[in-house]
Amino acid sequence: MISLLGIISDSHDNLEAIRKAVEFLNTESVDLVIHAGDLISPFTAPEFRKLEMKFEAIFGNNDGERDGLREAYSDITDLSDFKSLQFDGLRIAVIHGHSRDVLECVVDCGRYDLVVCGHTHRPEISDSGALTVNPGELCGYLSGKRTLALLDTDRLSCEIIEL
Repeated sequence: MISLLGIISDSHDNLEAIRKAVEFLNTESVDLVIHAGDLISPFTAPEFRKLEMKFEAIFGNNDGERDGLREAYSDITDLSDFKSLQFDGLRIAVIHGHSRDVLECVVDCGRYDLVVCGHTHRPEISDSGALTVNPGELCGYLSGKRTLALLDTDRLSCEIIEL
C-alpha cells in the first residue's frame, strides 16, 4: 500500500495559508503530516487540529513562545527541537535546519532514509546522503509562494506543490 506524506514548514502563523494547506492535505488523503518548524503562535493549533491524519511538528528558530506552543499543541503533537520517526518503513529525522552544520551531520550520519527540514524558505529536494526535503515556506512571506511537499513513500518520490 502506498502511503503519502505531507511535509510543511515555516507557516509563520499565516492562518489563511494554514487553512489552505489543511484543506489540500485532507483532500489528498495524506497519511501523515510533518511540520519542520516555525509555527510561531499558539493560536495556529486549532487550524492544524482540522487535519484528518496524524500530525508531527517540531520547533523552529522563530518559535519564541515555546511553553504556549507546547500547551496549545499538546493534544496533537509533542513539540521538540528534533524528532526521529518511523513511518512506513522509513527512518525519518525532522530538524528545522537553522544550524547548517547540524543539518549536514544528520543528513550524512547514515541513520535516516529521509531528513525533513525547513528554515531557508526555499523548496529543495536533495538525494546526497539521506533524501532531504525542504518544502519551502507555507506562509509565502519571503518568496510570495506558498509551498509544501508530498512524498510517496513507496517510490520515495517527492513533489513540491504551490498552493
